[in-house]
Amino acid sequence: MTSPDPALRAIDCDVHPMPVSLRTLSPYMDAFWADQVVERGMTGLDSQSWPIGSPKTIRADWRDARGRGASSVEELRAQALDPFNVEIAILNPLYGVQLLFNEDMCRAFTRALNDWVRAEWLDRDDRLRASIVLPMHTPDQAVAEIERLAPDRRFVQALALVMGEVPLGRRQWWPVMEACVRHGLTLGIHAGSAYRHPQTSVGWTSWYLEEYAANQQAFQSTLASLVTEGALGKFPSLKVVLLESGVTWLPAFLWRLQKVWKGVRFEVPWVDRLPAEIVRDQVRLSAQPFDAPADQVGRILDHLRSEEMLLWASDWPHWQFDGNDCIPPGIPARLLPKLLRGNALATYPRLAPTGAARQGDAA
Repeated sequence: MTSPDPALRAIDCDVHPMPVSLRTLSPYMDAFWADQVVERGMTGLDSQSWPIGSPKTIRADWRDARGRGASSVEELRAQALDPFNVEIAILNPLYGVQLLFNEDMCRAFTRALNDWVRAEWLDRDDRLRASIVLPMHTPDQAVAEIERLAPDRRFVQALALVMGEVPLGRRQWWPVMEACVRHGLTLGIHAGSAYRHPQTSVGWTSWYLEEYAANQQAFQSTLASLVTEGALGKFPSLKVVLLESGVTWLPAFLWRLQKVWKGVRFEVPWVDRLPAEIVRDQVRLSAQPFDAPADQVGRILDHLRSEEMLLWASDWPHWQFDGNDCIPPGIPARLLPKLLRGNALATYPRLAPTGAARQGDAA
């Protein structure tokens, strides 16, 4: 890692373990669902997400002999944990379980994915923490999965996709936020779609390039929903992390949201202070990808008006940078202690020094 202080250990807020196939999860399913995987001839859910062969999906030097991403803790250590001097890494599994239309299958496969992460990753390296992937068909299912896994303190976050069926700020999702607050979990919202609706406001995209760019629109809509529906005001201690959202869109969006709010705030009396203040208090963004040229980074940071909003992430194994130069160019050296570690510790209540969190720990 390029850092003026090699002793400064990092907290990686966005790491993506990848099952080899759906049958990798079968040992963590009930017998009925394990049989369904065989009887239906299901091999994997990769086809429901970004193409596995895309250069952006997996960096070339992080691919295995099959052209896939690492599927073991040993590979994660060699490719990211050790080279980037990582003290703690938060696993955010991106697998197509959240995209399934079959509600029961979605719940069973999501449960298996979370149990696979716990057994095959968390149990094998004390540096690892994880998000609880949520089955987002109904709030009660999402809350049930939080309640099931919350006793394991190594789960530090609940994870949803930015594009689902309805905006995440809607009141039907407030029980999920209440459960996060009650258990000291952060709510992570990651780039991605459940493909229930077009990725843009004007219809379906034709190309992955369009979809990738459309995620920025989705994050803007989701953030507006969280503010204007009153979700962030209802749960003022809740921290929300936008993962792979980019960064440079936020200042201009906040300016526009706040300008319009001044004219129609009578409609949303629960938004009782400046929207930008609410967002700066409760919302954080991963700094990978960081979509600004080095000579403009200082200006972007000035417009954010906060040194607490950015969290460092490698986004392993996605291709966002080459080699070990994983800090976005242009970030001032004085901000590195906050970016690499301090902001994450302030964002995730459950984070503890390496080795301190164990299953069932109360502290």
